[in-house]
Amino acid sequence: MLHTHHVAFESFSVSAVLIVAALVYLRGWVRIRRRRVETIQGWHAARFLLGLFFVWLALASPIAALDHELLTVHMIQHLLLMTLAPPLIWLGTPMRPLLHGLPQRLLPQRFLARPISQLFHSIPAQRLGRAMAQPAVGWLAATATLIGWHIPVVFMLGLRSEAWHAMEQASFLTSGLLFWWPVVHPWPTASHRSEWLILLYLFLATVPCDILSGFLVFCDRVVYPVYFSSPRPLGFSALEDQQCAAALMWTCVTVVYLIAGTVLTARLLSPEALATNNAREENCRPAFGQLR
Repeated sequence: MLHTHHVAFESFSVSAVLIVAALVYLRGWVRIRRRRVETIQGWHAARFLLGLFFVWLALASPIAALDHELLTVHMIQHLLLMTLAPPLIWLGTPMRPLLHGLPQRLLPQRFLARPISQLFHSIPAQRLGRAMAQPAVGWLAATATLIGWHIPVVFMLGLRSEAWHAMEQASFLTSGLLFWWPVVHPWPTASHRSEWLILLYLFLATVPCDILSGFLVFCDRVVYPVYFSSPRPLGFSALEDQQCAAALMWTCVTVVYLIAGTVLTARLLSPEALATNNAREENCRPAFGQLR
């Protein structure tokens, strides 16, 4: 009963925060569109709102109450928070709409004295953006979160403690945002490395998921005994639930990363990208000739 009340309160709190974030974003999006500066298209807003919806689905929807009963539901939450919601949120270019949507009295005076775009192009902001956009940071954060929270002792801690459970969910969303940052490069950051390396980055990111999901699928025992005593809403045994959760993670991660890799490859092989690369090579040839 205590868990049910806490879930209801958490669902209400998360829903309220997400609704406020959506309203602030839309308010800023409308302001930007009216001024016709740094125009953000309607599909940016649609992506951002869909990302927020996935966060709500993981944390505040009716299925969130079943994560203590089914490992499959628990895995769905992790996939929504780490794999699906973050890229959509970044693809919504959230920085400018959120800042333009905030009431001016909530912003520091120095924010009001200079245009927001100038603040993001300042040296401290650029240094912070470059640090967060490092692929190594995103890969390590995502891998540590994924593997760490699936260690049986840590997993059980997240189920038994509401505070640790909230920290678990927050870490999945945060690490997901860090992981997808170098892939999407949300404004105001820009890519300073070859996007071919991002394809390798996405491939390497599948390795921890493959190892974990393969272990859970082919393991002949239930790794998390807590699900032995939980109700079986779908009629699955605990072992079948574990195999279903692992297969879902394996499939979802592979498909999402494959889609991202396909989009990047198509962009790299587009006529515009090839023309840009050819122009760079032509500019470099005189310098090489002088060296010889």
